[in-house]
Amino acid sequence: MKLLNKIDIRQLRILQGLLKERNLSRVAEKMDVSQQAISDQLRKLRDTFDDRLFIRTSNGVIPTPFVESLKPKIDHILESLENLLKPDIFDPATATDLFSISSTDFEQRVILPKLVNLLRQKAPNLKLAVRKLELDKLAESLMTGDVDLVISNPAFVPESYPSMLLYNENYVCVAGKTNKKVKKKMSVAAIAQIPQLVVSPSSGEFSGAANLWFEEQGHPRNVVLSVPTFTAAKACIGESDLCGFIPSRLLPDLQLKTIELEEYPPNFEVIAVWHQRSNQDPLHIWIRGQLKKLVG
Repeated sequence: MKLLNKIDIRQLRILQGLLKERNLSRVAEKMDVSQQAISDQLRKLRDTFDDRLFIRTSNGVIPTPFVESLKPKIDHILESLENLLKPDIFDPATATDLFSISSTDFEQRVILPKLVNLLRQKAPNLKLAVRKLELDKLAESLMTGDVDLVISNPAFVPESYPSMLLYNENYVCVAGKTNKKVKKKMSVAAIAQIPQLVVSPSSGEFSGAANLWFEEQGHPRNVVLSVPTFTAAKACIGESDLCGFIPSRLLPDLQLKTIELEEYPPNFEVIAVWHQRSNQDPLHIWIRGQLKKLVG
């Protein structure tokens, strides 16, 4: 370790240059320094290695056997350092990484099939892990790398994390096809009286995304059931007297009928979110680009 502290990259370049050119002035010219600077560094290197390294002659210098033996090691070190600074060239066809995505079953239904089809074509050796959305662990999972990308509503993710808009979505009010309590067209006041369910991915809350909107209309709704997935929501609505709001991309459904309202809750955004440390990662950049193309 003490020896490493005595040597730097510039000195290795001088040794490499002298081994190739065997002339101090030519090395100085190529490195854009004075010949005296080369001589000064060479003197330090002689002390470091306890060897003369190069012997002066009338035509330049000749290397000692010791410094000649160092040539492959010096070349390897400098080549490795150059490669360290080269940007990675990402080739999806040869990628074997593991990439993890967290989302609700809504995004898994809308986005995942298209993404899987694309990955199987362009990156057949890439492994994809899809996890359920755990809101209470979302920020930590992104920070630790347990999850690479989250697809969700902006309301559920940290504002400080980088993100990109995938698409806008709207809710549709639905009820079971055999539900006699609902009509084809209803007012907000009337639908607020029908028992409803909400989707709460991990917390089991009864508030739901549209609660505030109902209250602003002056008609708080009657929420009696909270389920973790839209798949469960559609099944429960289809077999009960409940109604609820389902993203339009999950419809139509043979068990459900839509209810026309005079007004609807506002549209919402679906975004992809990641941690800042993945901004420049070639795999992340590529997958984000493919997602954008798929839903654009």
